[in-house]
Amino acid sequence: MRPAAHAYWRARTLRTQLLSLFILIELIAAAVAGVVSIFNARSATRVEIAASMELAELWVKEAVLLAQRETSADRFLADLSSQLRHARHVRIEVRDVAGNVLEVRPAAVVPAPSGGESEASTTSLPTWLLSLVSAPAPAWFAALIAPPTERRVVPVVVQGVRIGSVDVVSEPKDEIGEKWETTSVLGAVGLGVTLAVTGLLYLLVGRVLKPLTGLAAGLAELEHRRYRVRLERPQPAELAIITDRFNALAEALEATLAENQSLNRRLITAQDDERRRTALDLHDEVGPSLFGLKAHAASMAKAAEALPEGAAADMKERVRDLNAIIDHLQAINRGMLNRLRPMSLGQLPLADVLSELVSGRAREYPQIRFSFVAEGIERSYGDSIDLTLYRCIQEGLTNVIRHAEATSVDVRVAASQDDSVPEASVTLAVRDNGRGIDPLAPKGLGSLGMRERVEGLGGDYAIDSERGRGTSLRVVIPLRAKENDAGNMAASKT
Repeated sequence: MRPAAHAYWRARTLRTQLLSLFILIELIAAAVAGVVSIFNARSATRVEIAASMELAELWVKEAVLLAQRETSADRFLADLSSQLRHARHVRIEVRDVAGNVLEVRPAAVVPAPSGGESEASTTSLPTWLLSLVSAPAPAWFAALIAPPTERRVVPVVVQGVRIGSVDVVSEPKDEIGEKWETTSVLGAVGLGVTLAVTGLLYLLVGRVLKPLTGLAAGLAELEHRRYRVRLERPQPAELAIITDRFNALAEALEATLAENQSLNRRLITAQDDERRRTALDLHDEVGPSLFGLKAHAASMAKAAEALPEGAAADMKERVRDLNAIIDHLQAINRGMLNRLRPMSLGQLPLADVLSELVSGRAREYPQIRFSFVAEGIERSYGDSIDLTLYRCIQEGLTNVIRHAEATSVDVRVAASQDDSVPEASVTLAVRDNGRGIDPLAPKGLGSLGMRERVEGLGGDYAIDSERGRGTSLRVVIPLRAKENDAGNMAASKT
């Protein structure tokens, strides 16, 4: 039970924990106050009952003496019973010589009830509280404070003959009722004050802890790599210090992110420039050289016709082998050119280049349905963005073909600037209906490389997958990267 209780307590909010501790303290204080009140009420009741017994006994003795002087012996006991029936906190019984209790005769003048003073004091209370305190004392309360029952007997002697007796019996019911009324009023007032203070503390603690809620939301923003978040400075000095440190941390992270993105953009630009130069060398140097070799091989084949038949056949066989090697080198050269930088990028509209990439995959894998949609995109966004979109589609389709076991792939590229996107951007989405990605599977180098490339342009790279429900790749690249790309291009040329 202890670990479960500990886990339950730790799962509560700080406000709930503070209020729970306050309520626990209030309950302990109420229990202590209740015990003290009961002890005080018990002591006061005993003192009150003892005093009432002494007073009642003196009153009975005095009444007996007066009645003996003014009343005849035959009516003495009956009149005495009527005179003594309104004693406070005691019960007086007049008995005849046989021990029988005499019935009380109506009195001419009825004094005020013993509880009248207490009732008058409660008439100013609210109705609901009056109904609470006017209820009879519960048995457990009476058992806690009731003193032992005491009985005193005063004999009645007329002319030397005992004609009866008066029994004075303690009756703490009225006193217990008064103590219950007092305790109920105090308890009701204490409960009301506790509820009011608890509600006030709930509001105050919530107001004091509100900056912590904002801090938690800010930390969640940092967790999602949104470093532009800033918190308002609260009034409490301690929380203000924490908020200042958080804002300083967010500012430092934002500056570091901007610096990293700038370095990544420079690295990507440098890589693209190097690939561009390498591709240009392959295209302008290696390609013509291979074409020249093929032309020479053709001339060698033609010159071999003038040789004797045996030598001519041997020469033609060597020329065929040479042409096969040249064709293989040309295929390798074209593949390297395509991997380094598709030559159509920057020459044709971006939508046509991407559409041709998807169509090429569709021709290679006819068992998979490929679809491509381009909405509102420009002819080009610069080498970095164009090549990033191209590589992301290329990597996404490669992963689908190799791992997804999908029968359908949808590719969509759109320029967006709406309420959900804070700035102009281009969005790429690749969705398939394959088996999904195992969340425990390690990330491939291709995906990691694409993520770094997209984030280097200040964009977002996200993969949403669920086993058995396919995979969705979403890339959002802000168009401010287009301006940065132009600046980096100028710097690289310089």
